[in-house]
Amino acid sequence: MPSELSPTARALRALEVLQARPGTTAGQLAEWLGVTERAARRYVGILREAGIQVESTRGPHGGYRLRRGTRLPPVVFTQAEALGLVMAVLDGQPAATEADDPVGTALGKVVQALPENVGRQAAALREHAKAAPDRHAARPDPAITGALVAAVAARRRVLITYRGETGSAWKSEVDPWAVVVRHGRWYLLCRSHRVDAIRTYRVDRVRTVGQTAHEFEPPDDLDPVAALEENLGTGWEFPTEVVFDAPLTEVAPWIRPPMGRLQPLGDGCVLIGSTSNPAMYAQEWLATVPFAFRVQGGEELKAAVAEVAARFAAALAPIS
Repeated sequence: MPSELSPTARALRALEVLQARPGTTAGQLAEWLGVTERAARRYVGILREAGIQVESTRGPHGGYRLRRGTRLPPVVFTQAEALGLVMAVLDGQPAATEADDPVGTALGKVVQALPENVGRQAAALREHAKAAPDRHAARPDPAITGALVAAVAARRRVLITYRGETGSAWKSEVDPWAVVVRHGRWYLLCRSHRVDAIRTYRVDRVRTVGQTAHEFEPPDDLDPVAALEENLGTGWEFPTEVVFDAPLTEVAPWIRPPMGRLQPLGDGCVLIGSTSNPAMYAQEWLATVPFAFRVQGGEELKAAVAEVAARFAAALAPIS
């Protein structure tokens, strides 16, 4: 923390720490503030003098915490925090620069509430910075997302209605393990009781969410991001199997997790997975891999690759 901060600024920083980390000890608070433990206790005293109810508990599990129901002063941002917030919003929601965008409206309220010396640059950044829309991004309904996150937190099984990319819809009871954001898309990582397997569903394609009376326990060693990456290429409508005439170590950097799992095969390797969109798989994924390959499985993928090959061959045909 900068040494030039005033006692008031340090006291507000102490309040932020206690809000975010209930049970913080005097030593931990001192470390966060960059002061001695005695000074940290003094800043806690300043908060108490201001009417903020800070409780302290002794013992190995003790520390400072705010009493439940304590009314807090307005949130205070540093300039770096305010600029970082605006940048993160624009990065994830390019439309936030528009006045009628709900996220933009919320961001505007935050910026307007900032002190002049902090809010000036944040307002200028929001007004003058431009963000290119991510054509691959798909933002889900906030109510649907909130319902799924609540089910994840409560460890409560839900009944969802889901509409696939082809327009087909189905209902399934799922154990929602996690909601994961990946490259502008929101995914539900879950165990589907409909197929008795791990599945990854796009949250923007979930139409309804209803809680059930059943509880569940997620795997103890669950790494949501790693599990999502591993399962993105499985469980889709059309199977795929592609053999590469190159070692796995050379091909692996070119393979995205949704394409499937890459396994060694003799002197080369084989990619086994599935897709709901063979044309996209052939045009946007396989076409970028700079190694010789052959489609060994998946009639739909074979047809999609043949169509891409014919189109490129036609582009090189002499003009008659």
